[in-house]
Amino acid sequence: MIRRRTLLAATGGALAGSALATGTAHADATIAVNPATTYGKWEGWGTSLAWWANVFGARDDFADIFFTTKSVAYSGRTLPGLGLNIARYNLGACSWNSVNGESMVASANIPGFKQIEGFWQDWNNEDPTSTAWDWTADAAQRAALVKATQRGAVSELFANSPMWWMCSNHNPSGASGGGNNLQTWNYRQHASHLAAVALYAKSNWGVSFATVDPFNEPSSSWWTATGTQEGCHMDAAVQSAVLPYLRSELDKRGLTATKISASDETSYDLARTTWNSFSSTTKALVSRVNVHGYQGSGGRRDLLYTDAVTTAGKGLWNSEYGDGDGTGLTMASNLLLDFRWLHPTAWVYWQVMDPSSGWATIAYDASTLQPGAVQTKYYVLAQFSRHIRPGMTIVNTGVDYATAAFDATAKRLVIVAANKSTSAQTLTFDLSRFTTVAGGTGGLVPRWNTVTSGSGDLYTARSDTYLSGKSVSVPFAAGAVQTLQIDGVVV
Repeated sequence: MIRRRTLLAATGGALAGSALATGTAHADATIAVNPATTYGKWEGWGTSLAWWANVFGARDDFADIFFTTKSVAYSGRTLPGLGLNIARYNLGACSWNSVNGESMVASANIPGFKQIEGFWQDWNNEDPTSTAWDWTADAAQRAALVKATQRGAVSELFANSPMWWMCSNHNPSGASGGGNNLQTWNYRQHASHLAAVALYAKSNWGVSFATVDPFNEPSSSWWTATGTQEGCHMDAAVQSAVLPYLRSELDKRGLTATKISASDETSYDLARTTWNSFSSTTKALVSRVNVHGYQGSGGRRDLLYTDAVTTAGKGLWNSEYGDGDGTGLTMASNLLLDFRWLHPTAWVYWQVMDPSSGWATIAYDASTLQPGAVQTKYYVLAQFSRHIRPGMTIVNTGVDYATAAFDATAKRLVIVAANKSTSAQTLTFDLSRFTTVAGGTGGLVPRWNTVTSGSGDLYTARSDTYLSGKSVSVPFAAGAVQTLQIDGVVV
Protein backbone atom coordinates (compact mmCIF):
# COMPACT_ATOMS: atom_id res chain seq x y z
CA MET A 1 0.00 0.00 0.00
CA ILE A 2 2.95 2.33 0.60
CA ARG A 3 3.84 2.40 -3.07
CA ARG A 4 0.29 3.46 -3.89
CA ARG A 5 0.43 6.39 -1.50
CA THR A 6 3.73 7.43 -3.07
CA LEU A 7 2.28 7.26 -6.55
CA LEU A 8 -0.72 9.37 -5.60
CA ALA A 9 1.48 12.01 -4.04
CA ALA A 10 3.68 12.11 -7.10
CA THR A 11 0.81 12.67 -9.52
CA GLY A 12 -1.59 14.72 -7.47
CA GLY A 13 -0.78 17.99 -9.23
CA ALA A 14 -0.92 16.64 -12.77
CA LEU A 15 -3.54 17.50 -15.35
CA ALA A 16 -6.97 16.21 -14.44
CA GLY A 17 -7.24 13.47 -17.01
CA SER A 18 -6.79 15.54 -20.13
CA ALA A 19 -4.97 18.48 -21.57
CA LEU A 20 -8.43 19.95 -22.11
CA ALA A 21 -9.64 19.32 -18.58
CA THR A 22 -11.90 21.90 -17.05
CA GLY A 23 -10.82 23.54 -13.83
CA THR A 24 -12.05 22.78 -10.36
CA ALA A 25 -15.31 24.48 -9.44
CA HIS A 26 -14.69 27.30 -6.95
CA ALA A 27 -17.57 29.67 -7.62
CA ASP A 28 -21.27 29.35 -8.31
CA ALA A 29 -21.75 27.54 -11.60
CA THR A 30 -24.38 26.23 -13.99
CA ILE A 31 -24.04 22.73 -15.42
CA ALA A 32 -25.93 21.77 -18.57
CA VAL A 33 -26.87 18.08 -18.56
CA ASN A 34 -26.91 16.88 -22.16
CA PRO A 35 -28.64 13.55 -22.92
CA ALA A 36 -27.59 13.78 -26.56
CA THR A 37 -24.08 12.68 -25.56
CA THR A 38 -23.88 9.42 -23.62
CA TYR A 39 -21.13 7.06 -22.49
CA GLY A 40 -22.66 3.63 -22.32
CA LYS A 41 -24.71 1.54 -19.91
CA TRP A 42 -23.46 1.46 -16.34
CA GLU A 43 -22.44 -2.04 -15.24
CA GLY A 44 -21.87 -1.34 -11.59
CA TRP A 45 -19.76 -0.81 -8.51
CA GLY A 46 -17.46 -3.27 -6.85
CA THR A 47 -14.64 -4.20 -4.56
CA SER A 48 -11.84 -6.70 -4.60
CA LEU A 49 -12.24 -9.31 -1.90
CA ALA A 50 -8.69 -10.46 -1.15
CA TRP A 51 -7.39 -9.26 2.18
CA TRP A 52 -10.49 -7.91 3.93
CA ALA A 53 -12.50 -10.95 2.89
CA ASN A 54 -9.69 -13.19 4.11
CA VAL A 55 -10.51 -11.76 7.55
CA PHE A 56 -14.26 -11.07 7.46
CA GLY A 57 -15.56 -13.18 4.57
CA ALA A 58 -17.78 -15.39 6.71
CA ARG A 59 -19.81 -12.47 8.12
CA ASP A 60 -23.29 -11.86 6.73
CA ASP A 61 -23.49 -8.34 8.10
CA PHE A 62 -20.57 -7.20 5.96
CA ALA A 63 -21.98 -9.04 2.95
CA ASP A 64 -25.21 -7.07 3.44
CA ILE A 65 -23.39 -3.80 4.12
CA PHE A 66 -21.38 -3.98 0.94
CA PHE A 67 -23.50 -6.00 -1.50
CA THR A 68 -27.06 -4.85 -0.80
CA THR A 69 -28.88 -1.54 -0.39
CA LYS A 70 -30.52 -2.69 2.82
CA SER A 71 -30.27 -0.75 6.06
CA VAL A 72 -27.83 -2.81 8.14
CA ALA A 73 -27.06 -2.62 11.85
CA TYR A 74 -23.36 -2.19 12.60
CA SER A 75 -21.59 -1.08 15.77
CA GLY A 76 -24.57 0.71 17.28
CA ARG A 77 -25.67 2.49 14.12
CA THR A 78 -27.58 1.73 10.94
CA LEU A 79 -25.62 1.85 7.70
CA PRO A 80 -27.08 2.34 4.22
CA GLY A 81 -25.86 -0.67 2.23
CA LEU A 82 -23.51 0.36 -0.56
CA GLY A 83 -25.21 -1.81 -3.16
CA LEU A 84 -22.01 -3.06 -4.77
CA ASN A 85 -22.69 -5.62 -7.48
CA ILE A 86 -19.17 -6.61 -8.59
CA ALA A 87 -16.88 -8.89 -6.59
CA ARG A 88 -13.28 -9.40 -7.72
CA TYR A 89 -11.93 -12.69 -6.38
CA ASN A 90 -8.16 -12.87 -5.83
CA LEU A 91 -6.74 -16.29 -6.73
CA GLY A 92 -4.02 -16.78 -4.13
CA ALA A 93 -0.36 -17.60 -4.67
CA CYS A 94 0.55 -19.07 -1.28
CA SER A 95 0.67 -22.52 0.25
CA TRP A 96 2.71 -23.95 3.09
CA ASN A 97 3.37 -27.47 1.84
CA SER A 98 6.65 -28.86 0.49
CA VAL A 99 7.02 -30.34 -2.99
CA ASN A 100 10.07 -32.45 -3.78
CA GLY A 101 11.82 -30.78 -0.88
CA GLU A 102 10.98 -27.25 -2.05
CA SER A 103 8.62 -24.80 -0.35
CA MET A 104 7.38 -21.25 -0.59
CA VAL A 105 9.76 -18.40 0.17
CA ALA A 106 7.79 -15.72 1.99
CA SER A 107 8.74 -12.07 2.34
CA ALA A 108 9.51 -11.13 5.93
CA ASN A 109 7.28 -8.08 5.44
CA ILE A 110 4.00 -9.64 4.32
CA PRO A 111 1.35 -9.94 7.07
CA GLY A 112 -0.59 -13.14 7.34
CA PHE A 113 -3.92 -11.70 6.25
CA LYS A 114 -2.36 -10.68 2.90
CA GLN A 115 -1.19 -14.22 2.18
CA ILE A 116 -3.95 -15.77 0.10
CA GLU A 117 -3.85 -19.54 -0.26
CA GLY A 118 -3.99 -20.94 -3.78
CA PHE A 119 -5.49 -24.26 -4.83
CA TRP A 120 -2.90 -25.96 -7.05
CA GLN A 121 -0.28 -26.76 -4.45
CA ASP A 122 1.82 -29.53 -6.06
CA TRP A 123 3.16 -29.10 -9.58
CA ASN A 124 3.50 -32.87 -10.08
CA ASN A 125 -0.18 -33.31 -10.95
CA GLU A 126 -2.35 -30.95 -12.98
CA ASP A 127 -5.52 -32.96 -12.39
CA PRO A 128 -7.81 -30.81 -10.20
CA THR A 129 -9.34 -33.95 -8.69
CA SER A 130 -5.97 -35.14 -7.41
CA THR A 131 -4.43 -34.50 -3.99
CA ALA A 132 -2.14 -31.94 -5.64
CA TRP A 133 -5.08 -29.54 -5.37
CA ASP A 134 -6.63 -28.35 -2.11
CA TRP A 135 -10.16 -27.13 -2.68
CA THR A 136 -10.65 -26.39 1.03
CA ALA A 137 -8.14 -23.52 0.75
CA ASP A 138 -9.02 -19.83 1.09
CA ALA A 139 -12.26 -20.55 2.96
CA ALA A 140 -13.00 -17.01 4.16
CA GLN A 141 -12.54 -15.25 0.84
CA ARG A 142 -14.52 -17.99 -0.90
CA ALA A 143 -17.33 -17.46 1.62
CA ALA A 144 -17.39 -13.75 0.80
CA LEU A 145 -17.52 -14.53 -2.93
CA VAL A 146 -20.47 -16.88 -2.48
CA LYS A 147 -22.31 -14.40 -0.25
CA ALA A 148 -21.77 -11.62 -2.79
CA THR A 149 -23.01 -13.88 -5.58
CA GLN A 150 -26.10 -14.81 -3.58
CA ARG A 151 -26.82 -11.09 -3.24
CA GLY A 152 -26.69 -10.61 -6.99
CA ALA A 153 -23.08 -9.68 -7.64
CA VAL A 154 -21.23 -10.56 -10.82
CA SER A 155 -17.66 -11.70 -10.36
CA GLU A 156 -14.20 -11.46 -11.85
CA LEU A 157 -11.27 -13.78 -11.17
CA PHE A 158 -7.80 -12.23 -10.98
CA ALA A 159 -4.35 -13.10 -9.65
CA ASN A 160 -1.89 -10.83 -7.86
CA SER A 161 0.78 -13.46 -8.50
CA PRO A 162 1.04 -16.96 -9.94
CA MET A 163 1.43 -19.76 -7.39
CA TRP A 164 4.73 -19.56 -5.53
CA TRP A 165 6.13 -22.63 -7.27
CA MET A 166 5.58 -21.01 -10.66
CA CYS A 167 7.80 -18.09 -9.59
CA SER A 168 11.51 -18.15 -10.37
CA ASN A 169 12.49 -17.55 -6.74
CA HIS A 170 9.44 -19.30 -5.25
CA ASN A 171 8.50 -15.98 -3.67
CA PRO A 172 4.98 -14.77 -4.53
CA SER A 173 5.83 -11.20 -3.48
CA GLY A 174 8.20 -10.72 -6.42
CA ALA A 175 11.73 -11.09 -7.74
CA SER A 176 14.64 -9.66 -5.78
CA GLY A 177 15.16 -6.93 -8.36
CA GLY A 178 11.54 -6.47 -9.33
CA GLY A 179 11.89 -8.17 -12.72
CA ASN A 180 9.92 -10.91 -14.44
CA ASN A 181 9.25 -13.68 -11.94
CA LEU A 182 6.99 -16.14 -13.77
CA GLN A 183 9.05 -19.08 -14.98
CA THR A 184 8.89 -19.41 -18.76
CA TRP A 185 7.87 -23.06 -18.47
CA ASN A 186 4.89 -22.07 -16.29
CA TYR A 187 3.13 -19.63 -18.59
CA ARG A 188 0.52 -22.24 -19.45
CA GLN A 189 0.35 -23.54 -15.90
CA HIS A 190 -0.60 -20.09 -14.59
CA ALA A 191 -3.41 -20.00 -17.15
CA SER A 192 -4.41 -23.56 -16.27
CA HIS A 193 -4.70 -22.70 -12.56
CA LEU A 194 -7.00 -19.78 -13.33
CA ALA A 195 -9.16 -21.76 -15.74
CA ALA A 196 -9.44 -24.74 -13.40
CA VAL A 197 -10.61 -22.48 -10.58
CA ALA A 198 -13.14 -20.83 -12.90
CA LEU A 199 -14.58 -24.22 -13.81
CA TYR A 200 -14.57 -25.50 -10.23
CA ALA A 201 -16.32 -22.33 -9.02
CA LYS A 202 -19.04 -22.77 -11.62
CA SER A 203 -19.52 -26.45 -10.80
CA ASN A 204 -19.21 -26.32 -7.01
CA TRP A 205 -19.63 -22.80 -5.64
CA GLY A 206 -22.49 -21.50 -7.78
CA VAL A 207 -20.19 -18.77 -9.10
CA SER A 208 -19.74 -18.13 -12.82
CA PHE A 209 -16.88 -15.72 -13.35
CA ALA A 210 -17.84 -13.34 -16.14
CA THR A 211 -14.21 -12.42 -16.75
CA VAL A 212 -10.72 -13.61 -15.84
CA ASP A 213 -7.71 -11.30 -15.57
CA PRO A 214 -4.37 -13.12 -15.14
CA PHE A 215 -2.42 -10.01 -14.12
CA ASN A 216 -2.27 -7.31 -11.46
CA GLU A 217 -0.16 -4.21 -12.15
CA PRO A 218 2.20 -6.52 -14.05
CA SER A 219 4.46 -3.88 -15.62
CA SER A 220 5.20 -2.22 -12.29
CA SER A 221 8.63 -2.78 -10.76
CA TRP A 222 7.71 -2.62 -7.08
CA TRP A 223 6.95 -6.35 -6.81
CA THR A 224 10.03 -7.48 -4.90
CA ALA A 225 11.03 -10.34 -2.63
CA THR A 226 10.76 -8.06 0.41
CA GLY A 227 7.32 -6.71 -0.48
CA THR A 228 4.28 -6.43 1.74
CA GLN A 229 1.82 -8.29 -0.50
CA GLU A 230 1.58 -10.81 -3.32
CA GLY A 231 2.73 -9.49 -6.67
CA CYS A 232 4.61 -10.45 -9.83
CA HIS A 233 6.23 -8.37 -12.53
CA MET A 234 5.33 -9.59 -16.01
CA ASP A 235 6.34 -7.30 -18.83
CA ALA A 236 4.22 -6.86 -21.95
CA ALA A 237 6.02 -9.67 -23.78
CA VAL A 238 5.23 -12.12 -20.97
CA GLN A 239 1.63 -10.91 -20.86
CA SER A 240 1.33 -11.48 -24.60
CA ALA A 241 2.60 -15.03 -24.11
CA VAL A 242 0.20 -15.84 -21.24
CA LEU A 243 -3.01 -14.52 -22.78
CA PRO A 244 -3.32 -17.13 -25.59
CA TYR A 245 -2.79 -19.88 -23.03
CA LEU A 246 -5.59 -18.47 -20.89
CA ARG A 247 -8.03 -18.44 -23.81
CA SER A 248 -7.07 -21.99 -24.69
CA GLU A 249 -7.34 -23.29 -21.12
CA LEU A 250 -10.76 -21.68 -20.65
CA ASP A 251 -12.04 -23.00 -23.96
CA LYS A 252 -10.93 -26.57 -23.44
CA ARG A 253 -12.90 -26.62 -20.19
CA GLY A 254 -16.02 -25.44 -21.99
CA LEU A 255 -15.77 -21.90 -20.60
CA THR A 256 -16.05 -20.28 -24.00
CA ALA A 257 -18.40 -17.60 -22.68
CA THR A 258 -15.92 -16.51 -19.99
CA LYS A 259 -14.17 -13.42 -21.28
CA ILE A 260 -10.63 -12.18 -20.68
CA SER A 261 -9.84 -8.78 -19.23
CA ALA A 262 -6.36 -7.23 -19.00
CA SER A 263 -3.98 -5.91 -17.84
CA ASP A 264 -4.86 -4.11 -14.60
CA GLU A 265 -1.92 -1.74 -14.95
CA THR A 266 -1.52 0.74 -12.12
CA SER A 267 -2.10 3.94 -14.11
CA TYR A 268 -3.93 5.28 -17.13
CA ASP A 269 -0.74 6.09 -19.01
CA LEU A 270 0.90 2.72 -18.33
CA ALA A 271 -2.30 0.98 -19.40
CA ARG A 272 -2.05 2.76 -22.75
CA THR A 273 1.59 1.80 -23.15
CA THR A 274 0.87 -1.87 -22.48
CA TRP A 275 -2.27 -1.97 -24.61
CA ASN A 276 -0.59 -0.30 -27.58
CA SER A 277 2.34 -2.73 -27.34
CA PHE A 278 0.03 -5.69 -27.98
CA SER A 279 -0.36 -7.09 -31.46
CA SER A 280 -3.78 -7.16 -33.07
CA THR A 281 -3.87 -10.91 -32.37
CA THR A 282 -3.25 -10.36 -28.66
CA LYS A 283 -5.76 -7.52 -28.49
CA ALA A 284 -8.38 -9.80 -30.03
CA LEU A 285 -8.11 -12.09 -27.00
CA VAL A 286 -9.04 -9.28 -24.61
CA SER A 287 -12.68 -8.27 -24.27
CA ARG A 288 -12.19 -5.52 -21.74
CA VAL A 289 -9.34 -3.24 -20.71
CA ASN A 290 -8.99 -3.05 -16.94
CA VAL A 291 -7.07 -0.14 -15.46
CA HIS A 292 -6.25 0.97 -11.92
CA GLY A 293 -6.76 4.55 -10.83
CA TYR A 294 -3.58 5.11 -8.82
CA GLN A 295 -2.47 7.95 -11.06
CA GLY A 296 -4.89 10.07 -9.07
CA SER A 297 -5.73 13.30 -10.81
CA GLY A 298 -2.96 12.77 -13.37
CA GLY A 299 -2.74 10.85 -16.60
CA ARG A 300 -4.51 10.93 -19.93
CA ARG A 301 -7.77 9.19 -19.15
CA ASP A 302 -9.19 10.54 -22.40
CA LEU A 303 -6.54 8.90 -24.56
CA LEU A 304 -7.00 5.52 -22.87
CA TYR A 305 -10.71 5.77 -23.62
CA THR A 306 -9.91 6.57 -27.25
CA ASP A 307 -7.45 3.72 -27.61
CA ALA A 308 -9.49 1.06 -25.80
CA VAL A 309 -13.09 1.97 -26.57
CA THR A 310 -13.31 4.28 -29.57
CA THR A 311 -10.56 2.62 -31.61
CA ALA A 312 -10.51 -0.99 -30.38
CA GLY A 313 -14.16 -1.37 -29.40
CA LYS A 314 -13.34 -2.93 -26.02
CA GLY A 315 -15.01 -2.52 -22.67
CA LEU A 316 -13.27 -0.35 -20.07
CA TRP A 317 -13.35 -0.58 -16.28
CA ASN A 318 -11.56 1.19 -13.51
CA SER A 319 -11.04 -2.16 -11.82
CA GLU A 320 -9.16 -0.89 -8.78
CA TYR A 321 -8.92 2.41 -6.95
CA GLY A 322 -7.90 3.47 -3.48
CA ASP A 323 -6.45 6.46 -1.68
CA GLY A 324 -5.43 7.47 1.82
CA ASP A 325 -7.97 10.27 2.30
CA GLY A 326 -10.60 9.04 4.72
CA THR A 327 -12.87 12.01 4.06
CA GLY A 328 -13.73 10.58 0.65
CA LEU A 329 -13.30 13.90 -1.14
CA THR A 330 -10.20 12.73 -3.03
CA MET A 331 -12.06 9.60 -4.05
CA ALA A 332 -15.06 11.60 -5.24
CA SER A 333 -12.84 14.01 -7.17
CA ASN A 334 -10.97 11.25 -8.98
CA LEU A 335 -14.15 9.28 -9.61
CA LEU A 336 -15.73 12.33 -11.20
CA LEU A 337 -12.61 12.75 -13.34
CA ASP A 338 -13.13 9.16 -14.46
CA PHE A 339 -16.72 9.89 -15.41
CA ARG A 340 -15.62 12.99 -17.33
CA TRP A 341 -12.63 11.60 -19.22
CA LEU A 342 -12.18 7.82 -18.83
CA HIS A 343 -15.84 6.85 -19.25
CA PRO A 344 -15.61 3.42 -17.62
CA THR A 345 -18.75 1.33 -17.33
CA ALA A 346 -17.81 0.04 -13.86
CA TRP A 347 -15.71 1.23 -10.94
CA VAL A 348 -14.14 -0.87 -8.19
CA TYR A 349 -12.77 0.22 -4.83
CA TRP A 350 -9.75 -1.87 -3.87
CA GLN A 351 -10.42 -2.76 -0.21
CA VAL A 352 -13.65 -1.55 1.37
CA MET A 353 -12.15 -2.62 4.70
CA ASP A 354 -8.54 -1.86 5.55
CA PRO A 355 -6.30 -1.36 8.60
CA SER A 356 -5.60 2.18 7.39
CA SER A 357 -8.50 4.46 8.29
CA GLY A 358 -7.62 6.59 5.27
CA TRP A 359 -7.81 3.75 2.78
CA ALA A 360 -10.83 2.06 4.36
CA THR A 361 -14.52 2.73 4.17
CA ILE A 362 -14.68 0.66 7.38
CA ALA A 363 -11.39 0.23 9.22
CA TYR A 364 -10.09 -2.75 11.17
CA ASP A 365 -7.19 -3.40 13.52
CA ALA A 366 -4.30 -5.20 11.79
CA SER A 367 -3.07 -6.81 15.00
CA THR A 368 -6.37 -7.95 16.51
CA LEU A 369 -8.29 -8.22 13.20
CA GLN A 370 -11.29 -6.59 14.87
CA PRO A 371 -13.54 -4.30 12.79
CA GLY A 372 -13.62 -0.64 13.68
CA ALA A 373 -14.89 2.76 12.67
CA VAL A 374 -16.94 3.71 9.65
CA GLN A 375 -15.11 6.42 7.70
CA THR A 376 -16.69 9.41 5.98
CA LYS A 377 -15.45 7.84 2.75
CA TYR A 378 -18.12 5.14 3.21
CA TYR A 379 -20.91 7.70 3.00
CA VAL A 380 -19.32 9.43 0.00
CA LEU A 381 -19.23 6.15 -1.89
CA ALA A 382 -22.89 5.60 -0.99
CA GLN A 383 -23.73 8.90 -2.73
CA PHE A 384 -22.64 7.26 -6.00
CA SER A 385 -23.21 3.54 -5.60
CA ARG A 386 -26.74 3.62 -4.17
CA HIS A 387 -28.07 5.88 -6.92
CA ILE A 388 -26.15 5.31 -10.16
CA ARG A 389 -27.37 1.79 -10.71
CA PRO A 390 -26.61 -0.93 -13.28
CA GLY A 391 -28.42 -0.37 -16.56
CA MET A 392 -28.54 3.40 -16.30
CA THR A 393 -27.05 5.46 -19.12
CA ILE A 394 -24.21 7.83 -18.27
CA VAL A 395 -25.04 11.29 -19.60
CA ASN A 396 -22.68 14.13 -20.42
CA THR A 397 -22.39 17.08 -18.02
CA GLY A 398 -19.37 18.74 -19.61
CA VAL A 399 -17.62 19.23 -16.27
CA ASP A 400 -15.31 17.23 -14.01
CA TYR A 401 -17.18 17.88 -10.76
CA ALA A 402 -20.61 16.43 -11.63
CA THR A 403 -21.89 13.32 -13.36
CA ALA A 404 -25.36 12.26 -14.44
CA ALA A 405 -27.08 8.94 -15.09
CA PHE A 406 -30.47 8.39 -16.71
CA ASP A 407 -32.97 5.56 -16.38
CA ALA A 408 -35.36 5.94 -19.31
CA THR A 409 -37.74 3.26 -18.07
CA ALA A 410 -38.10 4.78 -14.61
CA LYS A 411 -37.90 8.31 -16.08
CA ARG A 412 -35.30 9.12 -13.47
CA LEU A 413 -32.22 11.31 -13.71
CA VAL A 414 -29.54 11.05 -11.04
CA ILE A 415 -26.86 13.71 -10.60
CA VAL A 416 -23.88 13.39 -8.25
CA ALA A 417 -21.67 16.43 -7.74
CA ALA A 418 -18.86 17.53 -5.47
CA ASN A 419 -17.72 20.92 -4.29
CA LYS A 420 -13.96 20.42 -4.39
CA SER A 421 -13.22 23.91 -3.10
CA THR A 422 -12.82 25.33 0.41
CA SER A 423 -15.72 27.77 -0.05
CA ALA A 424 -19.46 27.21 -0.21
CA GLN A 425 -21.08 27.47 -3.61
CA THR A 426 -24.37 26.99 -5.40
CA LEU A 427 -24.59 24.68 -8.38
CA THR A 428 -27.45 25.04 -10.82
CA PHE A 429 -28.30 22.13 -13.08
CA ASP A 430 -29.79 23.11 -16.45
CA LEU A 431 -32.10 20.32 -17.63
CA SER A 432 -33.57 22.18 -20.60
CA ARG A 433 -32.27 19.60 -23.07
CA PHE A 434 -34.81 17.07 -21.77
CA THR A 435 -38.34 17.12 -23.20
CA THR A 436 -40.06 16.69 -19.84
CA VAL A 437 -38.77 17.43 -16.33
CA ALA A 438 -41.51 16.98 -13.73
CA GLY A 439 -39.84 16.08 -10.45
CA GLY A 440 -41.78 14.71 -7.52
CA THR A 441 -44.87 16.25 -5.94
CA GLY A 442 -44.69 19.99 -6.41
CA GLY A 443 -41.43 19.57 -8.33
CA LEU A 444 -39.64 18.04 -5.33
CA VAL A 445 -36.06 16.91 -5.94
CA PRO A 446 -34.89 14.53 -3.19
CA ARG A 447 -31.23 14.93 -2.36
CA TRP A 448 -28.64 13.27 -0.16
CA ASN A 449 -25.72 15.16 1.32
CA THR A 450 -22.34 14.25 2.80
CA VAL A 451 -20.05 16.92 4.18
CA THR A 452 -16.49 15.63 4.02
CA SER A 453 -14.85 18.20 6.28
CA GLY A 454 -15.65 18.68 9.95
CA SER A 455 -19.01 17.56 11.31
CA GLY A 456 -22.18 17.55 9.31
CA ASP A 457 -24.37 15.43 7.08
CA LEU A 458 -23.33 11.84 6.40
CA TYR A 459 -25.46 10.62 3.51
CA THR A 460 -28.35 12.60 5.00
CA ALA A 461 -31.61 12.67 3.05
CA ARG A 462 -33.16 16.10 2.45
CA SER A 463 -36.58 17.03 1.05
CA ASP A 464 -36.23 20.78 0.69
CA THR A 465 -35.19 21.26 -2.93
CA TYR A 466 -37.53 21.97 -5.85
CA LEU A 467 -37.36 22.44 -9.58
CA SER A 468 -37.62 25.88 -11.09
CA GLY A 469 -38.90 25.09 -14.54
CA LYS A 470 -36.25 22.86 -16.04
CA SER A 471 -33.49 23.71 -13.63
CA VAL A 472 -32.61 23.08 -10.01
CA SER A 473 -30.20 25.01 -7.81
CA VAL A 474 -28.49 23.45 -4.82
CA PRO A 475 -26.22 25.02 -2.20
CA PHE A 476 -23.03 23.03 -1.50
CA ALA A 477 -20.95 23.43 1.63
CA ALA A 478 -17.20 23.33 1.16
CA GLY A 479 -16.16 19.76 0.46
CA ALA A 480 -19.74 18.52 0.14
CA VAL A 481 -20.83 15.66 -2.11
CA GLN A 482 -24.50 15.58 -3.04
CA THR A 483 -26.85 13.34 -5.02
CA LEU A 484 -30.02 14.62 -6.69
CA GLN A 485 -32.87 12.44 -7.89
CA ILE A 486 -35.12 14.04 -10.50
CA ASP A 487 -38.13 11.94 -11.45
CA GLY A 488 -40.56 12.37 -14.34
CA VAL A 489 -37.77 13.02 -16.83
CA VAL A 490 -38.18 12.23 -20.52
CA VAL A 491 -35.57 12.76 -23.23
